[in-house]
Amino acid sequence: MYFDAVTIGALVAELSDRLGGGRIQDSVQIDAESFGLEVYAHRERHYLLLSANQQYPRVLLSAEKLRRGVPKPSPLGLLLRRYAEGARIDTVRQPAWERLIFFDLDGPEGVFSLIVEPMERRANLLLVRADGVIADCVRRVGPEENRVRVSLPGHPYEPPPPQKLKREPQALTLTLLGDLLDSAPGEQTRQLLTKQVLGFSPLVAKEVVFRATGETNIKAADTSPRALLGAIEDFFGALDRGGWEPGVAVDEDGVSAYAVYRLTHVPEWEPCASVSEALERYYGPLTGEGAYEAAKRPVAAALDEARDRVRKKLESLERSLADEAALEQLRQSGELLLAYQYTLTPGQTEFKAQYEVDGPELTIELDPALSPIENAKRYFERYEKAKRSRESVPELIESARQELDYLDQLATDLELATNWPEIGEVQAALQANGYWRGKPVGRPGGGQSAPLKVTTDDGWVIWVGRNARQNDVVTFDKGGSMDLWLHARGVPGAHVIVKSSGRDVPPHVLERAASLAAYYSGARTEARVIVDMTLRKYVRKIKGGKPGMVTYRNESTIEVVPRPE
Repeated sequence: MYFDAVTIGALVAELSDRLGGGRIQDSVQIDAESFGLEVYAHRERHYLLLSANQQYPRVLLSAEKLRRGVPKPSPLGLLLRRYAEGARIDTVRQPAWERLIFFDLDGPEGVFSLIVEPMERRANLLLVRADGVIADCVRRVGPEENRVRVSLPGHPYEPPPPQKLKREPQALTLTLLGDLLDSAPGEQTRQLLTKQVLGFSPLVAKEVVFRATGETNIKAADTSPRALLGAIEDFFGALDRGGWEPGVAVDEDGVSAYAVYRLTHVPEWEPCASVSEALERYYGPLTGEGAYEAAKRPVAAALDEARDRVRKKLESLERSLADEAALEQLRQSGELLLAYQYTLTPGQTEFKAQYEVDGPELTIELDPALSPIENAKRYFERYEKAKRSRESVPELIESARQELDYLDQLATDLELATNWPEIGEVQAALQANGYWRGKPVGRPGGGQSAPLKVTTDDGWVIWVGRNARQNDVVTFDKGGSMDLWLHARGVPGAHVIVKSSGRDVPPHVLERAASLAAYYSGARTEARVIVDMTLRKYVRKIKGGKPGMVTYRNESTIEVVPRPE
């Protein structure tokens, strides 16, 4: 599906009604391609989402407050703060039959327009001054990419070229429609309408043809021009009168389509209270808990798979270390073959003997193509190889345990993630360690997430790392050797630094820092959590370990209630 002209017409009507005359109070950048405006209009707060995402561009009123998802706004994000905040929305408009939305604004910096072009891979969001010059845009297009239509700061804004060869649906007559159907009798009627008539997206065409014929894939030769004309007039007549009926089509997999008119060709249709509601049900929220949880799911699945893989590897290593008897049996088999070599016959496939008088009988498999001495040599070689491998097992076990600890830390990081950069960093860590297949799922954030800085009323600074990478930054960049370091005991979680420089930390500051360490850990749901604390100089990176993996000594403990603030 795509954001067609009919949908835009209904949406513009809705936005004009709800936002017209309202004032923009705040702007946030959600990701590299999406922005949110908080608008106060008609004594209500509204949250306007503007997304130039190349796959799913959209404009809608969000049911949830839109949140910042980038640590640093783009140049366009900074300009929106300057131009949009405090501005009044004078008009929301759509050029006839065009997939464009204009927000005409009057603000502290003068009159300007915010233009959304929701056209998939060419989607764009532009801030255009009153003189028609582009201040900035999401997707900059230079002359080397498009000689006809340049989208760059300082250049005049040029709208997409009009669809000159297409007819307006209101201009269709019985004769014109008959000629159109006769021009390609073997082609499907809905495809003809999409190519030749304005406003006919594939979905609109499918619905109108179904209303006219009871079918969606009927050919032009089998279509009655009169019936089709009647359906077109009824459909667009209702829309001209503002007869919007937004809703979504649903099937066993959930929402399969949206429309601003009743879809009669789908088996199940659910009306929505607004166009925005229908759009949000189809696309899902871009921000808020629902969106973040949806983005987390594939990352969590990859984490679970990775942890299962490492656990199995660890179990296998531990079994190999414990299986001393199997190792000894290889050596004993070789020695028995040498001792009994003259009793063996050519072509024999197995041999049974006791290594000790009172010991169990061993069954020794033989390669019939080898001599007894060659078979014995093979067993000694297997013994030596297994012995060498066994010597490296403790190191491999320790490495696997560290890997599992790191994956547990990433799982906690994902659970605590509250924005796109933090979700993306967990995914990136999985990818860097070979545990992620395919493309990244996190939204582009324009940078990395930052540690949490808390300053108490009496001026003590507390740094909190909320993922593995941030933990490295907090401990080894923010922390001095005589600063106090804290971490929840026995669970993955935050590294916390109190900037104490060797001073005694007051009890209330100590408790607050420990509460933060407990909250941003795998024990955050516990009633009380034990937190270790020591001086930063006693914390060391694990040699060859992943980010945030440390050892520490000389610790004391404090028991606290997990609190985020």
